[in-house]
Amino acid sequence: MEVLKFSELEISKEVQKAVAEMGFEEATPIQSQAIPYLLQGGDVIGQAQTGTGKTAAFGIPILEKLDLTNKGIQALVLCPTRELAVQVAEEIRNLAKHKRGVEILPIYGGQPIERQLRSLQKKPQIIVGTPGRIIDHINRGTLKLGMVAMAVIDEADEMLNMGFIEDIELILKSVPEKRQTVLFSATIPQPIMELAKNYLDNPHHIKVVHKELTVPRVEQVYYEVKEKTKAEVLSRILDIYNPKLSMVFCNTKKKVDELVSELQGRGYFADGLHGDMKQMQRDKVMAKFRNGQVDVLVATDVAARGIDVDEVEAVFNYDVPQDEEYYVHRIGRTARAGRTGRAFTFIVGREIFKLKDIQRYAKTKITLQKVPTVGDVEEVRTNLFLEKVKETIEAGELDSYMNVVERLLGEEYTSMDVAAALIKMHMGEKTAAEEIEADSYENTGGGTGMVRLFINIGSTQKIRPGDIVGSIAGETGLPGKLIGSIDIHDKYTFVEVPREYAEDVLRTMKNNKIKGKKINIEPANAKGR
Repeated sequence: MEVLKFSELEISKEVQKAVAEMGFEEATPIQSQAIPYLLQGGDVIGQAQTGTGKTAAFGIPILEKLDLTNKGIQALVLCPTRELAVQVAEEIRNLAKHKRGVEILPIYGGQPIERQLRSLQKKPQIIVGTPGRIIDHINRGTLKLGMVAMAVIDEADEMLNMGFIEDIELILKSVPEKRQTVLFSATIPQPIMELAKNYLDNPHHIKVVHKELTVPRVEQVYYEVKEKTKAEVLSRILDIYNPKLSMVFCNTKKKVDELVSELQGRGYFADGLHGDMKQMQRDKVMAKFRNGQVDVLVATDVAARGIDVDEVEAVFNYDVPQDEEYYVHRIGRTARAGRTGRAFTFIVGREIFKLKDIQRYAKTKITLQKVPTVGDVEEVRTNLFLEKVKETIEAGELDSYMNVVERLLGEEYTSMDVAAALIKMHMGEKTAAEEIEADSYENTGGGTGMVRLFINIGSTQKIRPGDIVGSIAGETGLPGKLIGSIDIHDKYTFVEVPREYAEDVLRTMKNNKIKGKKINIEPANAKGR
């Protein structure tokens, strides 16, 4: 299907500007299909996975259809989890950056109800929330939904799995019958079809089909990194593998420019490609890449389209792609003409969920690797240097240089001293380069993918495992089934949570209470406390 640029969509200058500042050049397939139809006022069923850009697919039409003179709630977005509600609200807020008078409020469990009541007094036009807390407000009479013109059900199949379908029906009965309804779901099982049949009016069905991975000769790995360490990790991998040509993919034009400057500052022959560049500039960069004057090409997905260079040995997903299909396109740039290639993906925090989607729909295995240390890089450089030394010795013709060495030996220096000094001069001073900031939870002693946390209450306070699970799940939105082992001692407790949720659990539970007891929670160390 045809993919549109945002400039080709009938959206306001304010939203166009916000999209441009977010760095996106073209709409994803789900956005290209859904936005025009939603702007016309029709109901939509969108079958698309997480990471396909569906928030903007319904967020942009919501913003374009708002009556900014009306301070009532005009749009309601239902999400299965607190985490997604916050994420969706933030993205719509970014899209609304240049539209004055737009108020967006996320409502979810685990947040004090009093704070939400104060926020509701600001008269938000857009509510993004989880079903349980929305119903709580409806029952209290604090959420007036009589002016809702668009209702969105996001990740409907996840709602079904979590037992929220009856809640959704109750909420939809509380909004005007004459409204626009949007339903997004990765899969459409029978209960979702029934929901759509009962609450959507002649919906337009949009399905985004994913292409399968067709490059089996690509070794695919990922690294768990922090945003601020990405450039350093990229440099280390480039130094260790020393690929002949590399392509590095970023999601925005701004990131491309920033990374090119960073790499050039570190001494790499790097250049960039993105949509703001004129064709003549692009052609010049590509010519340098093909002839080896540039060996690291940093690009956005759109700018890289159509590039066909056989000798690309490595592809880097510096940013996780917005769409699973983009991953397939990106890594297909390597392993051309019967060659093998490598694909490296950088994962920050909860992007691990996007990676799982990519693996599932591309039917591929992406393996976790440990970030190379400074020592690893030094070892590779040393080995390369020693190989050159051996080649030089075997090539002979060293007599004139022997005379220089003999002069130094005559001054009571040993041959070992001379060799070490020459190596130091050639390879440079060994700097005290700091290691990448270690994961705060690297030594917590938790199981694979888990972080072990310490809580300063135990059996003396009559704490049971259910108290721990209930408190963490209720306050943070982390599903109870994801909480790992719980080890209760007399005066303290250890609990395991998934690594990607650890910071959230620590932040939310800090100074919180369990069974009325104020707690302290922190990462455990590998030896126990």
